[in-house]
Amino acid sequence: MSAVPAGTCINFRQRSGIPDADAWRALDHTVARWVIAHGGSLLLAEVAGWASYAEGQGDGALPLLVDGSGRHGLRLLAADEIAALAAEPMVTAIDGDAGDEIATPFAIDLGHFYLRRNYLHECAVAAHIARRRASASTPIAPMSETDLDALFDGDRGDNVRSQREAVRRVLGRRLFVLTGGPGTGKTTTVLRMLLALGREHVARKEAPPVIRIGASTGKAAQRLTDSLREGAMKLRNGRQSLPEAWTRHLDNALGAESGTLHRLLGSRRHGGGFAYNKDNRIPADVVVVDEASMVDLAMLRALLDALREDAVLVLVGDADQLTSVGTGSVLLDLVAAMEVDGGEDLVRLRHSFRADTSLVPVNEAIRLGDIAEFERAWRAAGGCAGRLAVVDRRDLGLRLAAWCRDLRASLEESGAFNPISNDDPHAIRRALDALRRQQLLCALREGEFGAEQANEAIEASLRKGIEGHGNATWYPGRAVMISRNDYAYDLFNGDVGICLKDAQGGLRVWFDSPAIAAEASASDAGPLLRSFATGSLPAHQGAFAITVHKSQGSEYERVAVLMPPEKDNAVLSRQLLYTAISRARSRIELWATDEVLATTIAASIQRSAALQLRFARGSLEGHG
Repeated sequence: MSAVPAGTCINFRQRSGIPDADAWRALDHTVARWVIAHGGSLLLAEVAGWASYAEGQGDGALPLLVDGSGRHGLRLLAADEIAALAAEPMVTAIDGDAGDEIATPFAIDLGHFYLRRNYLHECAVAAHIARRRASASTPIAPMSETDLDALFDGDRGDNVRSQREAVRRVLGRRLFVLTGGPGTGKTTTVLRMLLALGREHVARKEAPPVIRIGASTGKAAQRLTDSLREGAMKLRNGRQSLPEAWTRHLDNALGAESGTLHRLLGSRRHGGGFAYNKDNRIPADVVVVDEASMVDLAMLRALLDALREDAVLVLVGDADQLTSVGTGSVLLDLVAAMEVDGGEDLVRLRHSFRADTSLVPVNEAIRLGDIAEFERAWRAAGGCAGRLAVVDRRDLGLRLAAWCRDLRASLEESGAFNPISNDDPHAIRRALDALRRQQLLCALREGEFGAEQANEAIEASLRKGIEGHGNATWYPGRAVMISRNDYAYDLFNGDVGICLKDAQGGLRVWFDSPAIAAEASASDAGPLLRSFATGSLPAHQGAFAITVHKSQGSEYERVAVLMPPEKDNAVLSRQLLYTAISRARSRIELWATDEVLATTIAASIQRSAALQLRFARGSLEGHG
């Protein structure tokens, strides 16, 4: 055999006979070559490679279409090719009810081609949901109108009707889904649901329930717990004093431990897997999962496996915002199936309780993909909404310069650039709160219009005005976001902190404390804060400009959204824009052209899988 000349590029795709697929990643080519090495056909290798690529795009499965367009770039398959795939020894073709175990690396079911793990995850999730919905029972302590009046301060208006319904319906169920946009009162409803569930559990078990609160990020879990505490204060200080019979249930709810889903499941970190699983269940009677749209298929399967059969699972989130960065769109699929079914175990909140509702019609128009209504709502929002076309580097530079001027003024007003004593929590809190006043969100992470370069530009501008820190990585006022979970420090992906100078001139990074158990229930605790040396932080990134994905679970007074100038960018979708705009409480700025906006609102993310069909076919039967 002759040697290959030095510098020659070997094209494994051509040598293997696999059709050229420029979009594939190295992993996708590896999957295709693995199929051939283990006796599979070229057809199977081609489809398996595309299935791997589709998984990388968030799909749980690859649709096999006899007519219509292919998915992502897979060519149109003929009916005889699909039949040949089903006959492959490495493929299990499911006929009839889906199974819960297969021995082959691939499966075909419900018109979709699956990688084995995703097929098993999807079937397991659907089966868990079916059992939980079918196990609904009559509550022992149902909520009367008088009970609901006590929890809603006597309010029976239309604005709280859906909230009251959610509190009433959650009793006796093993699964309940609460969805709604920003400002619709999801947290207010969750607090009252926990009180009702507490009373129901005491009636059944003569003991208060063990409640756990989880979310995909520590930031989201912290935000829910803080909101529950604020809601409890309002409940105690309402026009009608909270009856004493409910006080112990309120105290128990506020003592609930919160954290990431990884922490809830007992992540073994580098060892892989979780301490809690189907053989060792989570010791909890009620589990609330916030920002459930961020939960992927594998994580939901792990959670459902680890829950006791008699535990109550409450999923809370906005089904219309961006789906998880992992595989699947489980909350969206579940809500869609439940809304068709009309079950009692789903409530969608629609009324906005925000003081300034100018942006609500804008959010709704984007959610529906209605560009004409979006334009009308945008004009009606007046000074709360601004639009600035950014088409090149010069435009972006001008926008960033103006943004930095406002950001510097806000940080200066908060005292973030001045020395602050480590013993002055209220001053530290003011600096942290300044980070929530304005936030730049970017559709892209990398490139000229990406979050990384925008953040670098903002940091460079801020450093210039801070004496002695012109070229330093760390300086007073720097915002950082944790990008990797660190269980030893209780710092999690998405946590945001600010670097401050202490009275002695040292620099430390300050974060909110994790709100758990006794800390969270202490009414006189004041600001819950902790700090770390700059060199001890786990992996992190600058946080003055972040991606829209990273912003999920947060809210800011003012938000600017930077979009790429190319209308054909694959990242653009109405879910991305809806998520970005719904982070703003009072003002939104869009840095984008009209053409890009129109394209974005028209484009909808549709992740491919058959989970919604499984819910409709099996798990929605007999739910009561």
